[in-house]
Formats: sequence, C-alpha cells, structure tokens
Amino acid sequence: MIIVGLGANVSGPWGSPRETVSRALEELNRNGTKLLRSSRLLATAPFGRPNQPPFINAVAELSSHLPPEALMRRLHAIEYAAGRRRGIRWGPRTLDLDLLDYHGLIRRPAYPLFGGKRPLLLPHPGIRERLFVLKPLAEIAPEWRHPESRIKAAEMVRKLTGVHGGNEI
Repeated sequence: MIIVGLGANVSGPWGSPRETVSRALEELNRNGTKLLRSSRLLATAPFGRPNQPPFINAVAELSSHLPPEALMRRLHAIEYAAGRRRGIRWGPRTLDLDLLDYHGLIRRPAYPLFGGKRPLLLPHPGIRERLFVLKPLAEIAPEWRHPESRIKAAEMVRKLTGVHGGNEI
C-alpha cells in the first residue's frame, strides 16, 4: 500500500486550495502512478504555524512501479506544477504532497545524503501526531497499521482527539 497525503492552503495556478487538491488527485492517476482511492477533502486548521489560512487536506492510496525516491521526484514535480516553491517550513503552500507509507517500508537513515539533502524517511515521521493525515487515512484504509508501532490509524485518531480535540474547521 502506497499512501500519499495532500494539502493546500493558498491559491495557485490550479485555482483555490480545494481545486488544487482535486487536480492533484487527478495528476496522481498519471505517469507511473495510479490512484486507487482517496478520502473526502477535509478543511483543517494549520499545523506548525497558526497564523495562516486553513488547509484543505486529503489522503490517497496509489499503486506504482516507481521506487520510493522516484515516486518522491514525481510528487515534487506535481507540487512544482501547482506553483509550490520551497520556503518557510510549515508555511502557506499551494500544494504539499507527502509520501506517508510505501508498502510498510521502514527507512530511518541516520545521516543526510550528499549535497545536504534530507533523506527520505518512511513511514513519514509526522503521521502519528497529525489528525489531518490520520482522519482521512482511517477513512480510506481502516485496517492500515503504522509500520513501526503496528497501531491502526483509527486508534491513533481516538488517542489524539481525546487529548487535543479535533483540528477540523
């Protein structure tokens, strides 16, 4: 199972955040990736930097013959086409695509790659504390388990909503 998180909170060349996420889902069904299913679009409060517009988020399940690094390059190309330019961490963006899980692969390299690039970490290290990922993930893949903890997404949602409340708006 390949799982990708999608989010947008500012308009770009593909339109509003809602239009951009919808278009990104279409793009995930081309050029080496096939969209198997996707969650509903979810409006959420921003994560990390609160003084910015709300996000539209979704999660998609894909199939692909691409290895993880090539798939990340494909996701970055989609982001770029949607107007994404890397800048402020957790800042506003026209589109953010995160590779959340790649067939349960666990990759935690202890060193950066040459050129100062951050290594691809799998599963995505932020899944466990992000309701905007966990809620739509539990919607499309109720039996999915975190590759390291083996806890289901729905259980992680229950734990977080009991502590933090929701982040939907």
